[in-house]
Amino acid sequence: MIKVLFVCLGNICRSPMAEFVMKDLVEKKDLASEFYIASAATSSEEIGNPVHHGTRNKLKELGISTAGKCAVQLKKKDYEDYDYILGMEQRNIAGIMRIIGSDPKRKIKRLLDYSSNPRDIADPWYTGDFDVTYTDVKEGCEALLDTILKAEGIR
Repeated sequence: MIKVLFVCLGNICRSPMAEFVMKDLVEKKDLASEFYIASAATSSEEIGNPVHHGTRNKLKELGISTAGKCAVQLKKKDYEDYDYILGMEQRNIAGIMRIIGSDPKRKIKRLLDYSSNPRDIADPWYTGDFDVTYTDVKEGCEALLDTILKAEGIR
């Protein structure tokens, strides 16, 4: 099983968006049984809170549910449990490294590092633009999935 963890500051906007977009992509390719996909926060500020209404509403427009998801915090142990750990921006990478300590297996990257245009994904908590965030997240998830499928020799 391929284990993917998406990480942002609070685990209420970008990382749950990426989690549920990626789940939707693998389900549409009939590969859900091959993956375990989750998301977490680098901070403790939002722990236990539901997905932000902006993310929920954007994904609901696309028929993607976030039901049952509440913010959780990244743990040092997650490094051993996941194959891919994706931050949404460089500051998230710094936060991940603060918690994890080091990355000897080179599992930690920004999500859009897998795209043809590597960059940070802006935080819609501050920008208010969940459409742009979705576009970036989808681009990153599609590129990540393509990379994983090639690396694992799946379809």
